[in-house]
Amino acid sequence: MKLASLKEGGRDGTLVVVSRDLSRAVRVPDVARTLQDALDRWDETRGPLARVQDDLEAGRAADAFAFDPAACASPLPRAYQWADGSAYVTHVELVRKARGAQMPPSFWTDPLMYQGGSDRFVGPRDPIEAIDESHGIDLEAEVAVVTGDVPMAVTPEDAARHIRLVMLVNDVSLRGLIPNELAKGFGFFQSKPASAFSPVAVTPDELGPAWRDNKVHLPLLSAINGEPFGRPDAGVDMTFDFARLIAHAAQTRHLGAGAIIGSGTVANSDPSVGSSCLAERRMRETIEFGEPRTPFLRFGDRVRIEMLDGNGASIFGAIEQQVVRYQP
Repeated sequence: MKLASLKEGGRDGTLVVVSRDLSRAVRVPDVARTLQDALDRWDETRGPLARVQDDLEAGRAADAFAFDPAACASPLPRAYQWADGSAYVTHVELVRKARGAQMPPSFWTDPLMYQGGSDRFVGPRDPIEAIDESHGIDLEAEVAVVTGDVPMAVTPEDAARHIRLVMLVNDVSLRGLIPNELAKGFGFFQSKPASAFSPVAVTPDELGPAWRDNKVHLPLLSAINGEPFGRPDAGVDMTFDFARLIAHAAQTRHLGAGAIIGSGTVANSDPSVGSSCLAERRMRETIEFGEPRTPFLRFGDRVRIEMLDGNGASIFGAIEQQVVRYQP
């Protein structure tokens, strides 16, 4: 299934089922008003939602309308939980290498994860609002999963059963604010503004053979101002798969239905595939040239994040955002 939330009906949007080619959609008020409602009652709603998907693909959905990603909020406009991991340890290793720091061996066996703000996500076509370019505005192209209810101390093997949906993320970072925040020893806060998610979230079966080992084995494409920036494969160099990340998040707490678990910046050790964030490119430049040469995002810059299937068709729809100066 492919599911999205329209910017209507209140803060949590209106749930729609979207055709596989992303051309049409249909509201499903008789099944669930919002995506969170559907996730809360997944055993009850997934069957009817799947039947709506079948009707939509067969042209039997009388209430279908043209699907417009610009009318979408993030699939979950707000969530009870947003925990972002750092599953691509080669990315972490590169960042530390650029500043001359050794990486603790535990980073290869114990995932890094932070708890992000989830009270308000921005839509896939909403602007990236920033106060000052000196904050070091950066994109971070990632993959995320949405869970059902997850019991505390779940094993990775059992955690995989609780994955409901997959989507893309732009986890915006303000690089200039990060060092001082981390130096306090309490983690990210001001340096992590609102994230944006892809127009559509999909059930893992929609990915076909690209979904295996609890990973998405496809390139994640990002572009800045229309120029290709990165295309690392999300299934390559992912040290911790999504089941492992979920188990880590649930080690000492239960997770509620609708919890979002992110992969962290998708990165490959092969530099020829580019990067998913400016910080990584700048680190490679620092290692090669002694200093970074690529600037962070500026007002007016445009970012695009997308993933295509084997036939070149967009799976989730594209995240397309412009950086704008916030006007109080």
